[in-house]
Amino acid sequence: MSQSLDFLNPNSVAIIGASKDPTKRGFRAIQTLLQEKFAGAIFPINPKESEILGLPCHPDLASVPQEIDLALICTPARTLPAMVKACGEKGVKGAVVLAGGFSEAGAEGTRLEQEMVAAARQFGVRLVGPNTSGMFNTHKACNLVGFSNLEVGGIGILSQSGNMALSLVTEGQINGHMGFSTYIGVGNEADLQFSEYLDYFGDDEQTKVVIAYVEGLKNGHAFLESARRVCRIKPVVLYKSGRTEVGQSAAKSHTGALAGSYGVARGALQQAGVTVVSQSDQILSVAEALALLPPPPSKRIAILADGGGHATIAADALTEQGMTLPRLSQQTRERLAAILPPAAALANPVDVAGGTDANPEVFADCAEAILADPSVDALLIVGLFGGYAIRFSETLGPIESHTASRLGGMIERFGKPIMLQSLYAPMRTESLVTLRAAGVPVHESVERAVRCLVSLAEYGAARARIAAEQPAAAPAANTTASTVVSAARSEGRNSLLEHEAQALLKSYAITLPPSVLVSSPAELGQARDQLGEVPLAMKVVSRDILHKSDAGAVKLNIVGESEMSQAYAAIVKSSLAYRADADIKGVLVTPMARKGGVEMIIGVTRDPQFGPVMMFGLGGIFVEVLKDVVFRSLPLTAIDAAEMLDEIKANAILGGVRGAPPVDRKALVDLMLRISQVCLAHPEIAELDLNPILGYADGYTLVDARMILG
Repeated sequence: MSQSLDFLNPNSVAIIGASKDPTKRGFRAIQTLLQEKFAGAIFPINPKESEILGLPCHPDLASVPQEIDLALICTPARTLPAMVKACGEKGVKGAVVLAGGFSEAGAEGTRLEQEMVAAARQFGVRLVGPNTSGMFNTHKACNLVGFSNLEVGGIGILSQSGNMALSLVTEGQINGHMGFSTYIGVGNEADLQFSEYLDYFGDDEQTKVVIAYVEGLKNGHAFLESARRVCRIKPVVLYKSGRTEVGQSAAKSHTGALAGSYGVARGALQQAGVTVVSQSDQILSVAEALALLPPPPSKRIAILADGGGHATIAADALTEQGMTLPRLSQQTRERLAAILPPAAALANPVDVAGGTDANPEVFADCAEAILADPSVDALLIVGLFGGYAIRFSETLGPIESHTASRLGGMIERFGKPIMLQSLYAPMRTESLVTLRAAGVPVHESVERAVRCLVSLAEYGAARARIAAEQPAAAPAANTTASTVVSAARSEGRNSLLEHEAQALLKSYAITLPPSVLVSSPAELGQARDQLGEVPLAMKVVSRDILHKSDAGAVKLNIVGESEMSQAYAAIVKSSLAYRADADIKGVLVTPMARKGGVEMIIGVTRDPQFGPVMMFGLGGIFVEVLKDVVFRSLPLTAIDAAEMLDEIKANAILGGVRGAPPVDRKALVDLMLRISQVCLAHPEIAELDLNPILGYADGYTLVDARMILG
């Protein structure tokens, strides 16, 4: 266990600001600890009282004759610096600070928070909060938040919202499969941060899965590092609020404009192995599935149904979520045919066609046959199982319960997850209670059951990926690239000109087409001789014109010296019309890219929470309209890059459509890895855009490169 946070597993608690007023937290906290039979010592602290709820009340911490592991501070914000100092002098290891009115409340609150943290650091006291709803540890019966009827179990909760925590606890009480271990209300993260709590949960043997409700992270990079460690051993399920993708107002590149907080956060968190859910009503069910069931080795799912409607809905939902419905083997179909009536569907989904109406145990026989099939990694049962005694005859109840026990035993026997959807789930029939007790999740909604199975498969793949990752050495900047950047800095520029960006990229062995910078019309002939008699592209080079197309400063398919001269003049004229004081370095001349390529974009920006992140998606002039892009944090691995290619909505285009060949994925992955190396070696590159990149079957052409310096 994380030694620095062992106070979250306390043997003694002091309530600073203890009260006899039943409406005060200083009363309710003591009352709850007594009611739930906290086994440790409880020390009320209040100089005006001699006893509270039968416990002797101490005037201050110094007068307590024993050691104190944890303090719950219920006093106003203005008192906190002194209270934290008193905790330190007493040797209290940690304090939960309930009060608001700190950094979330303005300048004076920020000053007060800094003073409180300074006192904590001086004496080595770790602070939970401030502005927190509190914490509980069910295995210690230490409930300092006041939620009632907590069930002891294996779900840990980290939340920036007390109401969200209460919602999860309430849902668990009504329809949960397992109880809770520890809850921590993160609050302002004035001292302890998300990453440290996550490390604690990773070490806590009582916690089998971690749920995190996150509005924002003070140190996203540290959280990702913690997540990579924890997700190797147990799942982390996270819901990120504030998902509207508001572009960074100061961004000057497509990448910066598209790097909304949620898009970046989702990509970076998934890369670290975190299961990110997009609907709040899926948080608990997904977490329980990940804690209860073994993750399947791949995405091959079988469906067992007692009705065509539910089977079709499940098949659609699984397919839409990227799962595969394999055809069952001949041997499996023969086993099923021997069990089921002639009208049964034996492919996948398997529809029993009434074959279980008189004997629900046939479900278990079918499940055995399906799970034994080596092409199946998981089983989804849908329909009305659990309600046969209600739907057909009460005499089927014992048979159905016995069937439920058999199904539960198959998870360990086959090492494959089983998920069940039942329209009788809200009724909690005896057979469904038996299934739940055996570790089979039961859901009323087909879609929710499918989401849980998909999350299981994704977590299994993510855990295998992060376990195989090897830490990469930080790349060193090469001399050529550093010289390019230094030259731009010496001229007071915050961006590289395109030919400079090309030179920097070439120094990292990134393939670019030939180009010539022409600073006057007299040099056009030399450029044509150097590039050959081919159609040319010409575009302005100016520190003041980043988006050349917007300025009308790009001319395409130019052939011959006369057209080149006309294009040069038109580019200069349009550029000055766009910005009269534009500093025009010249015109870049390059061969036209060959036709038929898929337009893509690769970019890098510096996210305030997660540091450098890479974007990949469909490119061209419509990139900010389509917004079909995905993100990953740097450094990038080859697996990360390949996942990015697969993850965009239009990934089928990369695979070739209407007879077009697939793009060269290997070349794109190599390019993405080299760009990752460039941006890690040169943290002064604040934003990078390669747009468009034309992808072909035999490589790519990098058409335009833009770099913004921080």
